[in-house]
Amino acid sequence: MFVYQELLARAAAEKPVRVGLIGAGKFGSMFLSQVPSTPGLTVSAIADLRPGNARKACAEVGWSEDLISAVTFTDDATAMVARDDVDVIVEATGSPAAGLTHAREAIRQGRHVVMVNVEADVLAGALLAEEARKAGVVYSMAYGDQPALTCEMVEWARSCGFTVVAAGKGTKYLPSYHASTPDTVWDHYGLTPEQAAEAGMNAQMFNSFLDGTKSALEMAAIANATGLTPPADGLLFPPAGMDDLAHVLRPIADGGQLAGKGMVEVVSSMERDGRPVCRDLRWGVYVVIEAPNPYAAACFRQYGMNTDATGRYSAMYKPFHLIGLELNVSILSAALLGKPTGSTLSFDGDVAATAKRSLVEGEILDGEGGSTVWGKLLPAKTSLDFGALPIGLAHGVKLKNNVAAGQIVTWGDVDIDETAAAIRIRREMEQRFG
Repeated sequence: MFVYQELLARAAAEKPVRVGLIGAGKFGSMFLSQVPSTPGLTVSAIADLRPGNARKACAEVGWSEDLISAVTFTDDATAMVARDDVDVIVEATGSPAAGLTHAREAIRQGRHVVMVNVEADVLAGALLAEEARKAGVVYSMAYGDQPALTCEMVEWARSCGFTVVAAGKGTKYLPSYHASTPDTVWDHYGLTPEQAAEAGMNAQMFNSFLDGTKSALEMAAIANATGLTPPADGLLFPPAGMDDLAHVLRPIADGGQLAGKGMVEVVSSMERDGRPVCRDLRWGVYVVIEAPNPYAAACFRQYGMNTDATGRYSAMYKPFHLIGLELNVSILSAALLGKPTGSTLSFDGDVAATAKRSLVEGEILDGEGGSTVWGKLLPAKTSLDFGALPIGLAHGVKLKNNVAAGQIVTWGDVDIDETAAAIRIRREMEQRFG
């Protein structure tokens, strides 16, 4: 992607790429920190439920008063999307329901959409992306987040003629983490609640990183953007370091742990007994590839690639991701090239709400990262056949049945308003792609 000279030209002509940001939380703030040092890029408006906090975030990341005064701060995202001084909408709220309605309205208004909100994307991204293509606008994953970075690696591998055996990311994982709650999360991170509060860390959000939900959502997003296959019964989270990827993430028939080739998977930075994995990939992404012929396999060896014992399988990886600090890549790709940095193409992966403990009739589910359910990755067909309740809709709904620990919550287990906008969009997506 070569756009920097065009950015300079845009800056010189005083015709910058104009952004509207929805949600000025951590991801949004990281993006905002890069705006003053990026020529040819400007933020026209920021929509947040607390406009004052959004203004404060701009100041905290180093914006001058002049730059802040040039931005419109509002709590009305719908009105902001309709402004004529916005080219690209960045949806960074983290709310699945809000994300769907914001993105759909942005597409209707002819705006490009960068969907930071992976929760919304997994819920109905296939439908939104199709609507965007028909409208002649871009619907894109957010570069800097692990799904877009993984999709970039998959695209590289396939374009080079390699077979993609596996792709995904690393994380910190132990099986017991599925039961983690916002009350217990900081013990796993080695922090006290006071230290976390001082750092402005949200317990429920960070718990979703730990309990497996965020990993499931991100792998579903990758599967839906690439056609790679989710595991039949949830992620395995095998321990594997950078040097072990090609050995561990190959088919069982070849001595690895995968059911087959072409799968998404997350590797753990911890052995099952709690020991750290050597050269772990906790913050990174990877793709495992297979040489298409003996000549290519020989080249792997000649150029120092980290192959398995057969020499046929190798891996490329990126050890870190910078989240919102890299978001400009998606914005500029959409505005200047008309291309997404990864985009949903199908409905291959889904994330089912799964009971963390025995749940009883009348309880209110508290959604992603909460104390009641975690998100389990499933093939979309399996999820639909089971009637699984998507994790993105498992917030603030009441159980009308008991659900045993470890069991998937179904649509029939909850009282839910089928007329709500997010549920109607999800149902539409299921009918179109399921």
